[in-house]
Amino acid sequence: MGQRQEDFIREFCASFGDGSYETRPDVDRILSMMAEDAEWQLWVPGGPKIKGRAAIRQELERQMGFLRQNRCNIKNILSSERLVMTERVDDAVLYGRDAWHTMVAVYVLDEQGLISEWREYLDMADLAAKKKGPVLPAYRDEYGEGGEAGRSS
Repeated sequence: MGQRQEDFIREFCASFGDGSYETRPDVDRILSMMAEDAEWQLWVPGGPKIKGRAAIRQELERQMGFLRQNRCNIKNILSSERLVMTERVDDAVLYGRDAWHTMVAVYVLDEQGLISEWREYLDMADLAAKKKGPVLPAYRDEYGEGGEAGRSS
C-alpha cells in the first residue's frame, strides 16, 4: 500500500536537486506536484505556514538566494493512501556553509494525489549553529570569510 504515493514523494524530493553546485530546485516541477491551496509549514514547532502555490513559489525563490547544493536523502519512508512520511538527512549549503540536517517531513495528499499539506520537523537550533560554521572554499568569493554578514553584492 502506498508505493505510488511514495514514488511521487521521492520524485518531489528529487526536484530539489542532486547535491551538485550546478543544480537548483525545479520550482515549476515542485509546484506542479502541489495543490493550488497547499500549505507548507517550514518547520515544526512554530515555523511559518506558507499557503498557496504563489506564496510557496516566492518562499522557494527566496531560499534559493542563500541555499545551494540541495539533496534530500531519504533514509526511511512510510505511507498510506493519503499520507507519506520521510525521515531524511538532507545535504545543503547555507550562506556558503555546510548545513546538512536531519528531519522528518509529512506530506498529506489530496484526492488528486497532489500535496495539500507539507510539514517539516527539524531542529532549528542545530541549523542555526551550522550558519556560524566556516565558509566552504568554493563559496569564499561569494560570501567572504564572514559568510552572510560578509556578502558582497
